[in-house]
Amino acid sequence: MKFVVTSDYDENTKMYPGMIITYKITPLLGIKLNWMTEITHVKENEYFVDEQRFGPYALWHHQHHFKEVKGGVLMTDLLNYAVPYGVIGQFANNILVEKQIKNIFAYRTQEVIKLFGPFKVRE
Repeated sequence: MKFVVTSDYDENTKMYPGMIITYKITPLLGIKLNWMTEITHVKENEYFVDEQRFGPYALWHHQHHFKEVKGGVLMTDLLNYAVPYGVIGQFANNILVEKQIKNIFAYRTQEVIKLFGPFKVRE
């Protein structure tokens, strides 16, 4: 799935509750969709939450948690989502959507490793 942030932010933009982030996503067959999330909660250096306001999901609630540990920072995601369209949506989730979401998180993990290196516990 292609995923492009279209909001006018950069790496110096500070996240805040109420912040709206827009995206263009291409989940299937080159079809582009708009997606909008709102940052609903922020506790700097600990967690933030984004929730869909407009987009392809019936529900999207994503918590990002950060915990300082020996040797680095542990990043944990808690994601609750639902797809629309009842039984057809559930079928699509089972054969496509769930796999795409797992691929997105796997890609993000690879990018974090590229930026910061692999996590190594230090004694």
